[in-house]
Amino acid sequence: MAPFLYPTPIVSGLKEKIDALTVQGDRLYVGTSTGNLYIYRVEDTNSEEAITLVEIKKSLARRSIEQLGFIRDINSLVVLSEAGVTLFPLPTLSPPTPLVKAKAAFSFAVHSEIQHVELDIKPDYSSGSEFVKPKPIPTLVTQLLVGCRRKVVIYSWRDGEAQEVKEATLPHSARIISFLDHDTACFAYSPTDYAMFSISTMTAVDISTPLPVTTSAGASAMGAFTGLTGYMTLGLGAKPKPASVRISKTEALIAKDSEGIVIGTDAKVSRSAKIEWPAPPEELAFVKPYIFSILPPGSVPSQSTELSSLGPSAQPQSSFIPTSVVQIRSSISLLTTQNIPFPFNPSVSSTSLPGPSGAINATIRLLTPSPSGKSPLYLVTTPTDRTAAAADGSTIWQFTMRPWAEQIDELVRDGQYADALALLDTIDEAVLPDKNTRRIHVRALNAVSDYRDGKFDDAIDTFIELDFNPAKVVALYPEQVAGRLSVPREGWIPLYGGPTTIRSDSSSSLSVTNEADKGQDSQDKLIPAESLDSHTPVTESIRERIGTGLGAIMRTKDEDRGSVTGKPKKPLPGSCFVKYNIMRWLTITLHLPDNLHRSVETLVRYLSDRRPKLGAALEAVNITPQNQSHEIAPLSETSTEELFSLPNAPLAALTPEQLLRCAQIVDTALYKSYLVIRPSLLGSLCRVSNWCEVSEVEEDLRARQKFAELIDLYKGKKMHAQALELLRQLGEKETDVEDKLMPSIIYLQKLGPEHLEQIFETSRWIFATDPNMAFDIFTSEDVDLPRQEVSDFLAGFDLKISARFLEYVIEERHEQASVLHDRLAELYLSMTLSAKKRGDEQTRNDVYTKLLQFISSNHHYSVDRLYGALSSTDLFEARALLLGKLGRHDQALELYVYRMHDYLKAEEGVNSRRRYCKRVYQPGTQTHAVFLTLLRIYLRPTVSTSADLLSPALDLISRHNPRLDAVETLHLLPPLVTAQDVRGFLIEALRVPIFDTSVTRHISKARDDQLSRTLMLLQTKRVKVTDSRICPQCHKRIGNSVIAVHAPR
Repeated sequence: MAPFLYPTPIVSGLKEKIDALTVQGDRLYVGTSTGNLYIYRVEDTNSEEAITLVEIKKSLARRSIEQLGFIRDINSLVVLSEAGVTLFPLPTLSPPTPLVKAKAAFSFAVHSEIQHVELDIKPDYSSGSEFVKPKPIPTLVTQLLVGCRRKVVIYSWRDGEAQEVKEATLPHSARIISFLDHDTACFAYSPTDYAMFSISTMTAVDISTPLPVTTSAGASAMGAFTGLTGYMTLGLGAKPKPASVRISKTEALIAKDSEGIVIGTDAKVSRSAKIEWPAPPEELAFVKPYIFSILPPGSVPSQSTELSSLGPSAQPQSSFIPTSVVQIRSSISLLTTQNIPFPFNPSVSSTSLPGPSGAINATIRLLTPSPSGKSPLYLVTTPTDRTAAAADGSTIWQFTMRPWAEQIDELVRDGQYADALALLDTIDEAVLPDKNTRRIHVRALNAVSDYRDGKFDDAIDTFIELDFNPAKVVALYPEQVAGRLSVPREGWIPLYGGPTTIRSDSSSSLSVTNEADKGQDSQDKLIPAESLDSHTPVTESIRERIGTGLGAIMRTKDEDRGSVTGKPKKPLPGSCFVKYNIMRWLTITLHLPDNLHRSVETLVRYLSDRRPKLGAALEAVNITPQNQSHEIAPLSETSTEELFSLPNAPLAALTPEQLLRCAQIVDTALYKSYLVIRPSLLGSLCRVSNWCEVSEVEEDLRARQKFAELIDLYKGKKMHAQALELLRQLGEKETDVEDKLMPSIIYLQKLGPEHLEQIFETSRWIFATDPNMAFDIFTSEDVDLPRQEVSDFLAGFDLKISARFLEYVIEERHEQASVLHDRLAELYLSMTLSAKKRGDEQTRNDVYTKLLQFISSNHHYSVDRLYGALSSTDLFEARALLLGKLGRHDQALELYVYRMHDYLKAEEGVNSRRRYCKRVYQPGTQTHAVFLTLLRIYLRPTVSTSADLLSPALDLISRHNPRLDAVETLHLLPPLVTAQDVRGFLIEALRVPIFDTSVTRHISKARDDQLSRTLMLLQTKRVKVTDSRICPQCHKRIGNSVIAVHAPR
């Protein structure tokens, strides 16, 4: 689709020659060669009736009005006439204000913009407060540059206030002036001399460009006109005019001969690409982002299809348009987008025009667009034939751009996404309200195109930046990565909101499918077939309209020249065409395995970027794989349409359900990607919490024998039944019992009580194989299973295993619940009775010993309950121990004496835990008379017995006489018992504390009396000391010395 509609005439039949035109608001100002000014009101630019003549200012200037402009600050019209510039205030156009300093003027240019001007205020610290710098004030600044003879004069206004006029000398006179920004302007001195002028420094820098290259195509084009005469050859031989036009804030386009060169603000060539016109353009204009140029008659080739339709007898000159042509190019790619020949009637073909003698032609002038390079653009045509010009006059035409939305949609339909993006960048959001939405959409389509071209990193970067639906990103990959989300190559563009089929300018296309790979395995089989582009021989292709994509960059100069000079490349013959596409397809597909690996690597990067962000977003709403991974609906139950309909939006804008689906898609694709490129790292991924869809990857894991990873994945998803079944299948292949059972045992040991039924179900086959190893399932310290249920389950296999489990929890885990202690006692009792019934004395004795030890040492079971179970059995010792626990010691001792006839156990026994009386005897308590009770049972039997109980009674008296009451014992002794039989008892009885204390007291009293008498005797003795008494030791005279008398030794 051409970006502009065919121009429509808005003013026709104007007999005066139009030399200048400008637009301001709804007013169209037209200046003529006679100095008159026509003012029109433009109400509706889409209809001819919208143009109304408002006023004609006769003789506004004495001579031709060469240029018109408008200064918004002072609401004045700028008129260049008679080498002078005059300001006419609107709407009265009087009084005029000539700019006296701008004499000998050749051209001018006006530039207005809002600048933020900082106030020049000195800081004042006298008040003591901190100085606050004032904010810049937005100011409307307008500059008027007038190119005079060898100088430039600069007028400027700030919010309507005139500023000081500046001047700068130039080496040449500026014929054309084009503002780039408020500080830079491009001057055109002549068709070959240009300069870049800096307003801040008031200096001009000459522009140097490479020498033009004369192409063979251009020479051929000129040679094609050797037989032409008249106006057609005049167009090609006309003298070039200087031409310069601003195409952006940093670039200007200048015309040198037949070349258009893009120059930057530094006065250097800013682009390597340039425009090559078939002849020097007569005029240039710019409507963002398009460059308009007027090309002379006979310089632009007509379409090759029109030439072929004329038949073999067609003359060579018929392949060129014999009239002037308005050529429209993209300022982004500098490629031709549209050629509009005169007359501007789409129903008239240029090849149907009459010969040179009667050809219809007109001079075309691109006068001025509306402000800021916006559509519409106005041009003036005047018939070259004087008679026709006098009869018809001049006509003003209006160029109207097609809506931006239509242009972008057309580029998208043509598959030119990069071109559509470049066009979107030039559009203001004010004229395209949905610019951002369209940009996101086109960027996504361009990313798909990049992916298709092998630019995987660029595509993934775009998807990350756009927060794109991960389901659609994954859909670009083969089935071994994307699973059921995989979409064939031809469905990528429709999936991303593009057209179902991309229009092609070629009349034929070729699609080659890799049939040879159909029998290959996995990787080769899952690579989609490459769709081949067709060779396009048509000159004005869609890419050439606003080409910025890969094709525009890779075009050779010869191809560009051919599109302009009328020598397009000929279509390839049928066989050559097929060979060309096949070779191109082979070049691409030979690297498909490597491309697959690279593409999956970039997918892993994308998924790794999405995964933590999704995890954080889900955790914010308290959703984690640990608490809900096994509860949410599987991804396989959601249709692909629903997954593809997930919004392309930031994670914060998604609902929890949408976040869950995205997390499932990301983790599942990440697993599959690791299977393809990094299988060794799959284990670490399986062991962490994830949202992977197991059904999508388990078959691949099984096929690759990644059983450990699959088990970890099952475990993370709480699919324990599947994991344990897989462990069982793997264990059946092992010959060693430990290798067969231990993996399942270790897995079961880590399951919690919520999976108790699964533990019981799986452990059955392990118990059937090796009960001892199976017992370890329930002795794990990692989890604490409900012990009552475990005991009941184990009892169903074997009472010994159940008892063993209870012994473990009581002794090792210090379980104090009475129900488990009662259960263990019941198991002991049941096993004892069963063993006795079977006649297995060894087992009976072992278990009965455990029962007795349990009864003696345990304090957490219910004694009454156990005694009720034992009361009807012949387990007398156990009954006796329980009676002792109940405080019924007489009954317990009767069982020892009358039933068991085991007197030693009744007294003290060999085993300290089983000696009854010694165990329960406590002096000063209710059990202090337990030995006396046993003696009474011996000497006063309550049942008839034939056993001789006097001997054990006397032995009891002899061994435990300190623990027996002497008086009670003597009363219990039969009359026939002699003193000799109880001699030891009697001696000990006399040594009781009551007797021993009295004897000691009397002996102590006698000793004290003896000592008193001895002291009195010694105190009655006297010693006489005289002067002659001599010391028997030292033989000295005692005299008056102090002496002491002591008892002799």
